[in-house]
Amino acid sequence: MFFMKPSFAIIGCGKVGRAFARHLAKAGYRPAGFASRSPGSARAAAEAAGVPDHWFEKSWDAARGADIVLLTPPDGAIAAVCREIAENRGFSENTTVLHCSGALSSSELAAARQSGARIGSLHPLQSFATEKPGNPFADIMMAVEGDAGAVEIAGQMARDLKARPFTITTEGKILYHAAAVVASNYLVTLMGLAVDLMAASGVSKSDAFNILKPLIHGTLNNIEGVGIPDALTGPIARGDVAIVEKHVAAIGQLSAEMTNYYCQSGRQTIKIAQAKGTLSEPAARQLSGIFDSFGLEPSVFIKSIAEHGPVC
Repeated sequence: MFFMKPSFAIIGCGKVGRAFARHLAKAGYRPAGFASRSPGSARAAAEAAGVPDHWFEKSWDAARGADIVLLTPPDGAIAAVCREIAENRGFSENTTVLHCSGALSSSELAAARQSGARIGSLHPLQSFATEKPGNPFADIMMAVEGDAGAVEIAGQMARDLKARPFTITTEGKILYHAAAVVASNYLVTLMGLAVDLMAASGVSKSDAFNILKPLIHGTLNNIEGVGIPDALTGPIARGDVAIVEKHVAAIGQLSAEMTNYYCQSGRQTIKIAQAKGTLSEPAARQLSGIFDSFGLEPSVFIKSIAEHGPVC
């Protein structure tokens, strides 16, 4: 027996919305309508889905009658857009309404629920910094949460897009997003700090990342291969207090902000080294003492070491 895939509408047609438009259509979902704050974006999404005349000026006109309505505007606009569509009868009891925010839960879609719709969220755990050829959803993780019916539909959508769905709780959505921010955005920040430190050592800043790149890839491979904490190496893992102390002193001469970041990261690294079982308790206390001393201005901390010896 032949079953038709559901019809879908997309409201908010930026990079993520256009990617969903193109690849849901390729997966056999039936494009119903597209709307966006910019009419040009709505047209582009409709063209990406192969239905260039299926764009609308009004969000509720695009949504009305679609089996699945995917809301992909900026996070701060999701609740208002949902409410606008609901007030203009763009949803029904047969509609599944999903948004794609990583930080916000399905509770943003309360207005759709009041219209009788199923609500949920579907978040691709991937960066969409640029639009590239090929399927950007293939083999990536997608977090789904919300009503049971919406979770089932969102999970099937993810699988049809060749992604790997997993379910989270509505209450845990914000912590899920915080984890993603640390893994993605803060990784860029960490690499920026490493590049700055490498450049401060005398290496050309333009060469710094390429010098570090094999180490970065090797570390990620180790994490994938043996996991955390076993992938941890380096001075904290082996309890080399003297080296860490020299790091803090040298970085302190460059920047208080850099030193603080190093020390904050070091405190967390102590916990991982202890979990690995390679860091003795005395060494952990000494390292904690070094990092905790950053309550002083770096210049005061360095002067204290010079005048009174190591803080540990």
